Amino acid sequence: MRFAVDRLDHLVVTCRDVTISASWYQRVLGMDVEEFGEQNRTALKFGGQKINLRPIEATQQEWWTGAAGGVPGTADLCFIVTVDADQIIAHLQQCGVAVALGPVAKAGALGPITSVYCRDPDGNLIEISTYGARD
Repeated sequence: MRFAVDRLDHLVVTCRDVTISASWYQRVLGMDVEEFGEQNRTALKFGGQKINLRPIEATQQEWWTGAAGGVPGTADLCFIVTVDADQIIAHLQQCGVAVALGPVAKAGALGPITSVYCRDPDGNLIEISTYGARD
């Protein structure tokens, strides 16, 4: 029997320091931080999805099933926002986050997007994009 994937529920990002990473995603991207599970794991919630933060030392633990060889700074993530690219840049600057690239035209899952790139505390590439028209 063949089936189709409906949506992405969550993904896991390996980080050096869960507290620093959670604070950055909360401050810069407005995500909610939630503790869960018996091991006091940390998740970042937004919309109908979440990101679980895996501390690098957890890759050695039996209780955490995850990708082999997961290391901090190897993820490329794209988040859609409802403001324009100039507002994204202004917000990043206000947060003290360097813009790595942008605004640039890219292809999103639903069509053309305008993207601004930065990096999180572990060096993961964070693409913040909007489907709104670029002036």
